[in-house]
Amino acid sequence: MPIAMTPSPPPSDRARILFLGDDIQYDPTLYQRLTSQFDIVHPPPADLQRPAFLQHLRDGSWGRFQAIMRPSWHTGGEMGNWDEELIQLLPSGLKVYASAGAGYDWVDVFCLAKHGILYCNGAGASTEAVGDMALWHIISVFRNMISSFLAARSMDSKLFSRAHHELPATSYNPRGHTLGIVGLGNIGYAIALKAYAAFGMKILYHDIVRKRPEQEDVVQAEFHPNIGSMLRKTDCLLLATPSTLGGRPFLTSELIAQLPRGSRFVNIARGSLVDEDALAEALESGHLAAAGLDVHASEPHVNERLVTMLNVTMTCHTGGGAVETKTGFEQLAMENVERVLNGMEALTPVNGHLIKESRTNGHANGHDMNGERNGAS
Repeated sequence: MPIAMTPSPPPSDRARILFLGDDIQYDPTLYQRLTSQFDIVHPPPADLQRPAFLQHLRDGSWGRFQAIMRPSWHTGGEMGNWDEELIQLLPSGLKVYASAGAGYDWVDVFCLAKHGILYCNGAGASTEAVGDMALWHIISVFRNMISSFLAARSMDSKLFSRAHHELPATSYNPRGHTLGIVGLGNIGYAIALKAYAAFGMKILYHDIVRKRPEQEDVVQAEFHPNIGSMLRKTDCLLLATPSTLGGRPFLTSELIAQLPRGSRFVNIARGSLVDEDALAEALESGHLAAAGLDVHASEPHVNERLVTMLNVTMTCHTGGGAVETKTGFEQLAMENVERVLNGMEALTPVNGHLIKESRTNGHANGHDMNGERNGAS
């Protein structure tokens, strides 16, 4: 079926923004400020499907835009992964892509950097909401909340009585237990603050970058450059780290085996980080006592083995699902674009260091040493 042509925007001296997704819902005042400074091209949803989207980029239908913004996480991503096939079609002179969402496993930030394009995420906007969800899962895996919840809603007095009498024998308070966090970035640190303040948990963490001493002191955090040394001391392991390159699982049977028998596991990061079959086997064998999962490997589908287990808490990737998060995503996407186009530093750059490395290696602002865009058609 032929793709309908979208007429090119009229020429203008102002910088142009390609706006992907639904209309602004929470901060129209900030959006009006953008429209007073820049030309905004806002394609209809049909143009965002991948075949149409790629064709419009090839045809230059939206002109030479200098920025892209996607203020809503639930729309604007219809074209799928931002990979080399898509990125090499972007116009030269594109400076920044600012999107909602904290995770960026769907966009090749290395490829964007190679083309001189800064990627900004919604880091910070979802920190509070995800941190709260993590605490709920921590309580659940220590206190058998799902078994109690389902028994109460069963309308079966025998199940209710059984839960009332039997669950306390395998329920524990989180206080005094060790929480081992993989990834102590904004979200991981927020969880550490909450778990330390609310539960008095002992905080261990593993990351490629160590926190400053004063940050560690606030939560009495213990840094482990070696993941194995942390796992052996962990009562509850929590993942708060980005996806691995290539989507390979981080939590494997080998890592699970290093956790003490009867420990617990919580994932509020990315489902692809977990070998869910290995997790199911560890739960079935009793090596792990319980698990809490807000994210799943094959969303929107959940693992058929895990879903039957009463010691597994599951939510629908709603860790960041709050009005405050959606508002923050909108604001960050718009503010990042505004700042970059006005020559200021972005608020939440992801790949700025990669762009610097790319320039050092002979690339500058998406161009090779001859001034032509790498891979551009």
